[in-house]
Amino acid sequence: MKIFMVASESNPICKTGGLADVIWSMSRELSRLGEDVSVVIPFYKCIKDLPGFRIKRLGRYDVELSWRRQSAEVYMHDFDGVKFYLIANDHYFNRENLYGYEDDGERFAFFSLAIRSMFGQFDLVPDIVHVHDWQPGMVPVLIKEGCKEDPRFANTRFVLTLHNEAFKGYLDRYFLNHFYGLDDRLFDEGMVRFDGMLSTLKAGIVYADKVVAVSPTHARELLSPGDPMRLDGVLRMRGSDFKGIVNGVDQNEFDPETDPFIPLNYSAKTVVFGKKECRKKLLSSANLDDDDAPVFGIVSRLTYQKGIDLALALAEELLAAGCKIFILGTGEFELEQRVEELHDRYPETCAVYRGYNNQLAHDIYAGADFFLMPSLFEPCGIGQMIAQRYGTLPICRAVGGLKDTVVNFDGTNVKEATGFLFEDYDLSSFKEACSRALAAFSSAKIMKQLILNAMKADHSWNRGALEYIELYRSALNK
Repeated sequence: MKIFMVASESNPICKTGGLADVIWSMSRELSRLGEDVSVVIPFYKCIKDLPGFRIKRLGRYDVELSWRRQSAEVYMHDFDGVKFYLIANDHYFNRENLYGYEDDGERFAFFSLAIRSMFGQFDLVPDIVHVHDWQPGMVPVLIKEGCKEDPRFANTRFVLTLHNEAFKGYLDRYFLNHFYGLDDRLFDEGMVRFDGMLSTLKAGIVYADKVVAVSPTHARELLSPGDPMRLDGVLRMRGSDFKGIVNGVDQNEFDPETDPFIPLNYSAKTVVFGKKECRKKLLSSANLDDDDAPVFGIVSRLTYQKGIDLALALAEELLAAGCKIFILGTGEFELEQRVEELHDRYPETCAVYRGYNNQLAHDIYAGADFFLMPSLFEPCGIGQMIAQRYGTLPICRAVGGLKDTVVNFDGTNVKEATGFLFEDYDLSSFKEACSRALAAFSSAKIMKQLILNAMKADHSWNRGALEYIELYRSALNK
């Protein structure tokens, strides 16, 4: 199958978060399984600045956004069996950041329109166009509504994966006609309307042939009346065309046996000594004493969605009890300030790095004992799976993909458990889970068994990629 992944970012060339990891690792696994996979993303400034980055220019064409006309240039790059198509326009994409601009709606309207034109300009005939989140959510609409008579798309099917439904791609209704060139009836009849605005995410849900949530539990949550995402109505209308497929992680990048970032590589056989050495490096990097106290790690966007307010509330008690905490991340200003204040109060036991540092992230995954993810909601989550690869036990709220990828230790299932879960989003429930973790930490035998269980858990993309292949084939057979 010719599969085109359409997204706003992808490793290994541009990344702001977990979406980039998913696009790349899933695409590479699908390619390994014999599929013809291409990734289509904007040609951002950060990509242009990559040293030694070799690309081939395919050509240019004009893209009309109603009465506006913008030029699109397309470049191609082959990397490890996956083709990258990069859509360039300096007005929209030659900027310091990938997102966060007032005209993001217009930028990704251009991107979506340029993709539709790209297929025709370069005679690319996709079997599957797989779009991710709100940014390219209008691509299925543009092709199904605007190219009905084009035989090249007669057998093309569309898949939408929902990574974070909190971002619905809200635009004023005039975008539908004045940017996308589509009839106002799509808004008036409700196909693309949500909360009185054009929603590119809802549009993708309605027009895609298959819709996927990034974990089975999260799919069930989204279908529940009263879910805060408020998409249950439109998703229930999709019936069996909506399902959950859990994400995987890149097991080449996150492998304690080969990881070049950690001070000593280790396997399940050498994990006790290996993690001890990694712990030493982690603590010494922040000038913290190694007094055998448990070490907790957080690698996360600092947002309320990630439960950072809950983590900070419990951190006070953990630090006061002598535990060590490493926090790596950036996000909402208020939470960033609270993290800094926590460090100021506990400089001898709390280390903070505001921003992102790949070296430190790997050090935390390998050197910490426990990994905190008390998310308010979590479609899938990647950190908990990476942590398990390194034998660092996650402490998570039982929501979304966290529930699907962590086996809770209840005190009796030491042979199966891989971490600690709690149900209610409150301090007492989170504290109870951490108490169970600390009790396990006090027993070297139990702790080692849980670590081995976590390291053996299969969080590769193989199973998820096979499920997607089955999904693609069912879409093609519709």
